[in-house]
Amino acid sequence: MYSRRKSSQVNVGGVPLGDDNPIRVQSMTTTPTMDTDACVGQAVRIIEAGGEYVRMTTQGTREAENMRNIRAALHARGYDTPLVADVHFNPAVADVAARYVQKVRINPGNYVDPARTFRHLEYTDSEYAAELRKIRDRFIPFLDICRSHGTAIRIGVNHGSLSDRIMSRYGNTPAGMVESSMEFLRICAEQSFGDVVISIKASNTVVMVQTVRLLVSRMDSEGMSFPIHLGVTEAGEGEDGRIKSAVGIGALLAEGIGDTVRVSLSEAPEKEIPVARKLVAYAPESNLRRAAAKAAVTDDTITLKYDESSLEDFQLKAAMDAGALLIDGFARELRLISLNPAVTQAQADDTAEAILQAARVKFTRTEYISCPGCGRTLYDLESTIARIKAATTHLKGLKIAIMGCIVNGPGEMADADYGYVGAGRGRISLYRGKECIEKNIPEADAVDRLLALIESDSVSGQPR
Repeated sequence: MYSRRKSSQVNVGGVPLGDDNPIRVQSMTTTPTMDTDACVGQAVRIIEAGGEYVRMTTQGTREAENMRNIRAALHARGYDTPLVADVHFNPAVADVAARYVQKVRINPGNYVDPARTFRHLEYTDSEYAAELRKIRDRFIPFLDICRSHGTAIRIGVNHGSLSDRIMSRYGNTPAGMVESSMEFLRICAEQSFGDVVISIKASNTVVMVQTVRLLVSRMDSEGMSFPIHLGVTEAGEGEDGRIKSAVGIGALLAEGIGDTVRVSLSEAPEKEIPVARKLVAYAPESNLRRAAAKAAVTDDTITLKYDESSLEDFQLKAAMDAGALLIDGFARELRLISLNPAVTQAQADDTAEAILQAARVKFTRTEYISCPGCGRTLYDLESTIARIKAATTHLKGLKIAIMGCIVNGPGEMADADYGYVGAGRGRISLYRGKECIEKNIPEADAVDRLLALIESDSVSGQPR
């Protein structure tokens, strides 16, 4: 029987989440945060599509200060939707943003710990404890600012941005991601600061699902009930991005986990909202269908039938129903049957292949790990993805990461064979795994150089 995990309520600018409140959906602008008009325009499109929170990148104090102008401009147009500031690398920026927005997202991997270098560091227990005291000493003043301004926070951990300190002790693992979260949550609990949302994201759906489950278990064991934000980061675009999101997010929603959702697509942000709404709405039914499908697994195969006139609905429901069963190893094959002529059997078969790949069971196509873009994005993301896809879709099993900036770049690309990363305005760096092969290439040349690198490696037998 479907029931939602009981979490505490968090007040986010008059739109509370957690407890018995509806599961909230949100998106993030892709416009530069210093461009007030562009941010307001895009925020309005997100809100009118049904977005309940709007997140914006705040690279520095100027952007954090300008959130006040964006908020005022939206209010003047009759919109009071809560705004969320997204902060990386500089805790002072979070201090400023907390005065002007209703929620601030910080990343434990780079809040106090230095930027990751992927070096293994050795700590004695006393040295490790001293590092935790540095976090506490810096984090508590931020909580005090948030408390005085009624600002909520999101502690947002990404698989690609764990600190060298965490990775040296725990590895780039679910355990490391959870401990990175818990270090900050314990301080919040100690300080009786309850307006906290927690997110743990990965582009790998298996890692994402396993880590969120582990986080829930760890919070339960320590008497915490903070609400959870769900998302598969760098899910991609088009059908693949939707299916991958439905596998990861849907697996958890159907289990009753999740209080707010963002579907991260490399498309216009308002397009994320209807997809998120469909996942949330289908969760109770998916819970029942998944139980029936599990009981009916035959010859290591899940068989599911749908009477859907919309291909997108067919894909999202099938991905939600089958995702967790595949991730948890109950089957390794998937058979989808369309009962409606609007969805052909060929489309159903293609969807099954995409779901098996999204669940990391069977790789039959090129995989693209592409970020949804934000105000940090340093090139035209959608056209670049289209060019790279057009030239590489035949490379079965190859993983290519297409990242707008360096925030999660090399870390999130740890699961990719090649990476295309914004390094500066109109400049691109190319990676093989975590290794930077070429730096600061002009954008006009970068796709061709990436393709040449892949071709060269193929000819030379370079291991991926």
